[in-house]
Amino acid sequence: MDQRLYPINASFFESEIKLLIDSCYSAAGRPQKVSDYEVFNAILYVLRTEIPWRDLPKCYGYWRTIYLRFNKGSKRGVWWYVLTRLQQRKKLTMNIVLADSTTFKVHRHGGGQKGGTTVEGGTQLG
Repeated sequence: MDQRLYPINASFFESEIKLLIDSCYSAAGRPQKVSDYEVFNAILYVLRTEIPWRDLPKCYGYWRTIYLRFNKGSKRGVWWYVLTRLQQRKKLTMNIVLADSTTFKVHRHGGGQKGGTTVEGGTQLG
């Protein structure tokens, strides 16, 4: 197996991560066509490479299946739960960085004139 496509060892996944994921879901429903191991590694691949979901390599399975499982797990808080539990057990070191790049777009005519504006009576503002 390619280390870049599957960065998590299968035995580590089965012993540590799968138990955490299974505790967040019930066993009811249809059997899964794509294993949790494939989904977890596909999610890591997308987060690491920042590719669109549609560009996932075929070895992970159908991209929409992976995306839907990621989205469902995100809404339930599964992935944060897995990451925090692994960090508590000292199996993972997690650094969180928050960045804000808020910008305000102004129309090209909204910047005002050079030198301020003139009001009636000859008084200059700005």
